[in-house]
Amino acid sequence: MRGRALQSREFKRRGAADVFGVDISVEMIAAGRESERREPLGVRYEVGDVAELPPLDRRFDIALGVQCLNYAEDIQEMERMCRNIHRSLVPGGEFFVLAQKPDYGFDCVSLDKYGFRCEPTGEETETGPRVRVTALLAPQPITIVSTAPRREVYEDCLRAAGFSAVEWVPLQVSEAGIREFGEDFWADLLANPPLEMLRCRA
Repeated sequence: MRGRALQSREFKRRGAADVFGVDISVEMIAAGRESERREPLGVRYEVGDVAELPPLDRRFDIALGVQCLNYAEDIQEMERMCRNIHRSLVPGGEFFVLAQKPDYGFDCVSLDKYGFRCEPTGEETETGPRVRVTALLAPQPITIVSTAPRREVYEDCLRAAGFSAVEWVPLQVSEAGIREFGEDFWADLLANPPLEMLRCRA
């Protein structure tokens, strides 16, 4: 929910009845609203911090956090984020978290050919090590520093918020991606995946 607001549009395209995108980034929400203005799909956007998210006007079946919980400054903030998301879901609703793989091997083959770079900063926080992720965009790369929380931190915070059936899902390459680039292209990414999906149920 705090993640990339533009992801919300794909949910609508795939048949979701009501989509609400929340992001702490004013720029990201502005981009979502501009996309909605150019191609109206009925997606609502709001600037907000999931850690301080007020009760919503309705509950949802699915929540998606793309690089979301890893911005929590400490365990207490992550638990608060998880509780707010849990409160926003119907009973049995699902929460999907796409995040940096907790035990990612930073000494692996470079991921530059996939368009990004992951590096440890050498700092450690209560939730896990600090990580510098650079999107190798032209003309100017964009670098973001966040945390790569440990697996038990994610799992404990989600369960403390009331989530169950917590499960890690390995990164997969879509059939479309394999058709376009070939299996060999993805070998380094799959040998040491930088991302992992976590799903659970309210």
